[in-house]
Amino acid sequence: MAKEKLEDLEWTNLGFKYRDLPYSFQAVYKDGVWQEGGLTEDSTIVLSEAAQVLHYGQEVFEGLKAYRWKDGSLHLFRPEENAARLRRSAERMSMAPYPEDKFVEACKEVVKANADFVPPYGSGGTLYLRPFLIGSEPIVGVDAAQEYIFRIYATPVGAYINGLHPAAYMVSAYDRAAHAGTGRAKTSGNYAASLYPHELAKKLGYADALYLDPREHKYVDEFGGANFFGITKEGNFVTPKSVSVLPSITKKSLLVVAQDLGLNPQEVRIPFDEVDDLVEAGAMGTAAVISPVGSLTYNDEKHVFYSETEAGPITTKLYETLTGIQNGDLPDTHNWTVPVE
Repeated sequence: MAKEKLEDLEWTNLGFKYRDLPYSFQAVYKDGVWQEGGLTEDSTIVLSEAAQVLHYGQEVFEGLKAYRWKDGSLHLFRPEENAARLRRSAERMSMAPYPEDKFVEACKEVVKANADFVPPYGSGGTLYLRPFLIGSEPIVGVDAAQEYIFRIYATPVGAYINGLHPAAYMVSAYDRAAHAGTGRAKTSGNYAASLYPHELAKKLGYADALYLDPREHKYVDEFGGANFFGITKEGNFVTPKSVSVLPSITKKSLLVVAQDLGLNPQEVRIPFDEVDDLVEAGAMGTAAVISPVGSLTYNDEKHVFYSETEAGPITTKLYETLTGIQNGDLPDTHNWTVPVE
């Protein structure tokens, strides 16, 4: 695959797709230790046909972004949180975690090496980083690998969901993850399980599927690729408390932002039969940032929130505050942004 050329990029129309940039990062785990990693210009990975990941699915990944500020400087947003979540995901999947301090430094290396491809300030684009960890040892019997590859690639992207435009969602009859399963790990199998429900939702004209809790199918869990939040009639920020929901870093940040804005944030169980008590709702995640939910349809009954055509005022304020911090336009009072130097 040919390497991406700067002159071919249209910064305000990037879409959300892979582009082969000059440098990636790779490190290998073998003989019980992580070897010294480094940058590579090779964007391919060579695996045995019996590699563990291909048959028994040992794979975890992350997603984070680098932002170019108005002064031209480059910044990551809470990369230490991604490092910690990758470690927790790896431990759940019986994998050798990549050291958290080295994770952050590797992210910085990849950004610096591909700095020309970080979209300019004001373009709406960012440099998306995808760190991932796979079991690479050839294995026939069901067992954890003893050899792993950790890698980070980068790609310039626009918005995954196009701004603050409300979308219609449906509630899926399927489960994303089991109650005591791998829902809290960021592993590929959870996303593979959501692909079929997502396709069904798209065919019916919805943006995506919302999942209910896998044990009772009574409580809101999350979307296929983002967490759920709602705003109550009292003006409180609520988001599901569940053992099968991925602990989103965007959600963790918005819980703090909501506190700063006086929204009395709470992680609680949200019965679906009480969603009509919410005056606004949205999806939140690294890729999605914040996307308003215009409506949720369940068993042919549509539940409309603030508006099907316009984002609510609190959702808009949350979006403007979070993106303002990420883009360097608002004070970073919580020390979330990390300069890439």
